[in-house]
Amino acid sequence: MGSNGRSQQMHYTRIDLSQDIRVQVIAFLNQSLASTLDLKTQVKQAHWNVKGMDFYQLHSLFDEMASELEEFVDMVAERVTALGGMAMGTARIAASRSILPEFPFDILEGQDFVTALADRYAMYAKEVREAIDSTNDLGDADTADLYTEISRAIDKRLWFLEAHLQTSVETVSLNGTADSPVEVSKSKKARAKK
Repeated sequence: MGSNGRSQQMHYTRIDLSQDIRVQVIAFLNQSLASTLDLKTQVKQAHWNVKGMDFYQLHSLFDEMASELEEFVDMVAERVTALGGMAMGTARIAASRSILPEFPFDILEGQDFVTALADRYAMYAKEVREAIDSTNDLGDADTADLYTEISRAIDKRLWFLEAHLQTSVETVSLNGTADSPVEVSKSKKARAKK
């Protein structure tokens, strides 16, 4: 059922996936479409409103990120229609279906914008990775591949954002947990004694 209360009409396609499979994949894609549209508008919100010493750098970066997300919006929506579905991509649908929290309106500094976007990119990356597995399990390798392409780009952008936030004191141990500065100091001292 669509968000307007009506069943979604499926269009004929010669793609060799059963209608049942296509309906399930389209549901994943429309969910992703909502989150991608929401993320794009949140990045634009940051682009328009960032302030501080890194204004120009972040203003440009955020605009580049929003443009990239616009490409993903088209890729996802066009895959929906290629599978015979209807892309559900209005602002109201995106707002009601997105997995992302609302963007904070009480921030001005660049670091706060970077933190807010990094949090949202991480959530979105998780949703995309889950969609890779789900669509692959359904036997739709093409959609899984589309999600893989998006996932690589989103992870790269998350890396860019996190690089703005990382300090020389912060490290992650080999088991994947964050070491506190005290633990880092102790670890270095222990290695030095050996």
